[in-house]
Amino acid sequence: MEIENLQQLVVAALDDLKAHDIQVIDVRNKTPITDLMVIASGTSDRHVKSLAESVVASARHAGIRPLGIEGTRDAEWVLVDLNDIIVHVMLPRVRDFYNLERLWMVDEPTADVPVENRARS
Repeated sequence: MEIENLQQLVVAALDDLKAHDIQVIDVRNKTPITDLMVIASGTSDRHVKSLAESVVASARHAGIRPLGIEGTRDAEWVLVDLNDIIVHVMLPRVRDFYNLERLWMVDEPTADVPVENRARS
């Protein structure tokens, strides 16, 4: 399945169950482990678990077997690894604490920042 189609499938599965603040982040130039990360919030641990299960069911229906699913027991943060896309479904307080969007959306260092100051900027 093309990555664009898989992205649409994941976003639709999350949207169908009313996930909050769905973000898609392209990480192809930042890590070799995946191409995209999808981050979404649920309103409760049950909602988080249901959202993740919906993604897994939709992927399996499309013939894609998840490589791994982590966090379903506590369901504060559930990770679904679909190889080309890693899906993070989190409670809002957990999402705020880890702030994955900020981590993965950091721009490349700009040319006007001296090399010795890049780590601090």
